[in-house]
Amino acid sequence: MSTLTRTLSTPPRTAQDLGLLVGRVVLGVVFVAHGLQKWSQGIGGTQEGFAAMGVPLADVSAIAMASLEVGGGILLVLGALTPVVGALLGLGMLGAAWFAHRDAFFVADGGSEFVLVLAAGAFLLALVGAGRLSVDAVLARNAH
Repeated sequence: MSTLTRTLSTPPRTAQDLGLLVGRVVLGVVFVAHGLQKWSQGIGGTQEGFAAMGVPLADVSAIAMASLEVGGGILLVLGALTPVVGALLGLGMLGAAWFAHRDAFFVADGGSEFVLVLAAGAFLLALVGAGRLSVDAVLARNAH
C-alpha cells in the first residue's frame, strides 16, 4: 500500500486528533449557543413551545434540553465525558428532529437537516471519542 493510499484511508494520528478537536469545539459552541438561546428567551417560552410541539413532560424536557445543550456543549469543547455527552446530545437532536422539524427536511423550510447534522456529529464523537487533545485523554493517561 502506498503512502498516499495509507494517508487517504487513515490520516496520521495527529491530524485525527486535530480534526476531533476542531469538530468538538465547533459542535460544542453550537450546542452552547442553542442552549443559551433557550434560557435567554425565557425558559417559560421554551416550555410553551415544547408543549405546543407535543414534547412529553414539556416543562421538564425544556429545562433538561437547555441544560444539556449548555453543559454538554461545554463538555464537548473540553473533551470531557465525550461518549456519554455525545450520546445524550445525539438523542436530544433526534427528539428535536421528530418533535420540531419532522414536517420538512431543509432547514429553510423549518426542516430537520440541521438537527440531524448535529445528531450525527454528536453520535460520531460518542463512538470515536474526543481524541488525545482532550480532558478524557488526560484522565485516561493519569489513570494508568
